[in-house]
Amino acid sequence: MRIDVEIIIAANADGVAIAAADVVTDMIRDTPNAVLGLATGSSPLGLYAELAARVADGLDMTAVRGFALDEYVGLTPDDPRSYAHVIDTNVTGPLRLDPGNVHVPAGVGDDLVAACRQYEDDITRAGGIDLQILGIGRNGHLGFNEPASSFDSRTRIALLAESTRRDNARFFERPEDVPVQCVTQGLGTIMEARTTVLIATGTSKAEAITRAVRGPVSTQCPASILQRHQHAVIIVDEAAAAGLRSTDDYRHADSA
Repeated sequence: MRIDVEIIIAANADGVAIAAADVVTDMIRDTPNAVLGLATGSSPLGLYAELAARVADGLDMTAVRGFALDEYVGLTPDDPRSYAHVIDTNVTGPLRLDPGNVHVPAGVGDDLVAACRQYEDDITRAGGIDLQILGIGRNGHLGFNEPASSFDSRTRIALLAESTRRDNARFFERPEDVPVQCVTQGLGTIMEARTTVLIATGTSKAEAITRAVRGPVSTQCPASILQRHQHAVIIVDEAAAAGLRSTDDYRHADSA
């Protein structure tokens, strides 16, 4: 299998959002009913805002289908802290997607294990993910695949690392309110996407990006598995790229 990893460095977070939106826009124009993997958290919010602006200017995303990366266990979809709520607020509505075509893993239910299997089946029935949007945790996690996650893992219930819970505490009233468990697409699921687009900005992500791009492929840095992906695009700002040894080797996006 041919491996193609592309690194794009933008001047700032706005430039990252524009460069990532360009990749997504090209995909949608080629495949109007493309299946997108939808990252949550703060990293992709600029991308979603940029896509919303393009939709307002005429980009048609009404046939696009989406599968969210993850959800907290114990939060209902109407909870404003849930990723189902984040996707509805920042993706489904602004991008004018059909709500029936946007799927988020169940965080509550009588049998979450069965729901995880069903989620995998739903992705398969949709034809697989055409383009998976990703963020990266400071410990190198993808989705909620924390260090030591199996590279073959599928959608499942997982424990959140304490460092991840601390990072996400800003979205909750009290640190102890951050859920301990999550449902996440697995690394094996992510690697089956035909294209992946990882977004990172800021100095807090620089070490993780360096490990993911330059370090050994290891379960201790889950994002390093993208070095083996058939078509991975990694888009970062200059701050997040600070640890890369030779930025001249990478394509630089036009300044925003």
